[in-house]
Amino acid sequence: MKNYWTESKVNKLTKLWEEGVSARDIATKLGNVSRNAVIGKANRLGLSKKTLKGEKSQNKAIDISVLVPNMSGCKWPIGHPGDSDFYFCGKEVIPTKPYCGEHCLIAYRRKDNSQKIKKFFKLNSEN
Repeated sequence: MKNYWTESKVNKLTKLWEEGVSARDIATKLGNVSRNAVIGKANRLGLSKKTLKGEKSQNKAIDISVLVPNMSGCKWPIGHPGDSDFYFCGKEVIPTKPYCGEHCLIAYRRKDNSQKIKKFFKLNSEN
């Protein structure tokens, strides 16, 4: 099997990739290489994934206090965000939590062992 990735092709791929040329266009310019081969080689070379200019990729968790900066109460949403009657609970929050006591019970509940046991016996009784 012949290796199509010569040093000159790798250099050209790197240069075009960094200029933001699409993988399909790079494959066409290199010749005898598929779009998927270009993407695979770029990945193996550790070239960064393309992003739009000015746009940064964000893998951070969204901090709700940034979305609702002036709100000090419970941030539990009531209703659908697109509706005119949508609002947040607003009650006093539990320290270090974004929700009031009532909504903390809903948001941070553990799976009840008795529910697991009931489900187990229900499944076994159907045999």
